[in-house]
Amino acid sequence: MMVLDKNDPNYRQCSMSVMDNIADPNITFDEKGVCYYYYEYLEAEKQHVLKGEAGEKKYNEIIAQIKADGKGKKYDCILGVSGGVDSTYLAYLAKQAGLRVLCVHFDNGWNSELAVKNIQNIVEKCGFDLYTYVIDWEEFRDIQLAYFKANVIDIEAVTDIAIFSALDIICKEQGIKHIIDGRNVVTEVTLPQAWICKNTSNLRDIHNRFGTMKRKAYPLMSPIRRRLVARSKPFQSWPLLNYVVYDKKVAKETIISELSWRDYGGKHYESVFTRFYQGYILPTKFKVDKRKAHLSNLIFSGQISKEDTLAELEQTIYPDSVFEHDLQFVLKKLGFTKEEFNTYLNAPAVPHSKYELSLSIFDEYPVLKSLKSLFKK
Repeated sequence: MMVLDKNDPNYRQCSMSVMDNIADPNITFDEKGVCYYYYEYLEAEKQHVLKGEAGEKKYNEIIAQIKADGKGKKYDCILGVSGGVDSTYLAYLAKQAGLRVLCVHFDNGWNSELAVKNIQNIVEKCGFDLYTYVIDWEEFRDIQLAYFKANVIDIEAVTDIAIFSALDIICKEQGIKHIIDGRNVVTEVTLPQAWICKNTSNLRDIHNRFGTMKRKAYPLMSPIRRRLVARSKPFQSWPLLNYVVYDKKVAKETIISELSWRDYGGKHYESVFTRFYQGYILPTKFKVDKRKAHLSNLIFSGQISKEDTLAELEQTIYPDSVFEHDLQFVLKKLGFTKEEFNTYLNAPAVPHSKYELSLSIFDEYPVLKSLKSLFKK
């Protein structure tokens, strides 16, 4: 498929944001040149974000419920911490609210030293306990390498799927009913669907085809177990940042001042692999600059101007000194030679849909079709 550039006569960019038909070849615009991602943002904000008194009321109700369900237990809730802005600011809010939090960090072998230090500062300054879920590196590496061999775009799915499965497992082990969640609308809802595929069946199929090891320790619920867990609702996840005024700049200033947090220089760059993936693999192999979506989201929520965003996009996505160090580290850790990695970069991208995708459990397990009436969609 031919890739556009900004000098192409067919190139189009949103009049409001920096989303364009390079980031998403299927993007559409209204008569004013505004892309549909803006309207998706408005709908998500309408459905999930509560402002002013409504947000404060909802927030306080959730905090009260979490505390009530935590009575007699060691912890009120779980918070997954990466050392990034969202989870760190949520830890700060939880401390201000008087919650007893078990912080959970998923160690997949790619933590930067700065991330480790930021997480240490979170738990020490907030007085929280830390549970570090350490993945089996050889098994995790084998699944990541399978995604490389499959030539699909969302290699980060290997981490994301495991994180949420691990949180479910720890909730069950600890008897905790609540997860507080840093995902939010105002900073991270804008994302082309072609860039992501957090699908457990997709992971299984890709690893079964291209992996060399059996999955034993990787935390992955079967489709039927995940559906049954969701139906029984033994615990609930709360996107608390949707109910407060969440300004990214103010949040950074707060956690720098209160929790001695240090900036990574990019969204989710607390992971060396994520930095390398977003800064080099995505733009080189898939022609994707993920900053366009992240910054457009901030434009939609009124946190940054388009002028400032365009100036930021002019800056290098990956400083040469950092890239050279990361390149050597990543290739060695994954076991790639430079020649093998260049072959991967030059191979055509393959859509996730080439591999299995999750269906209804009744389609995946025909024996269960007789029970379908018991499950309301």
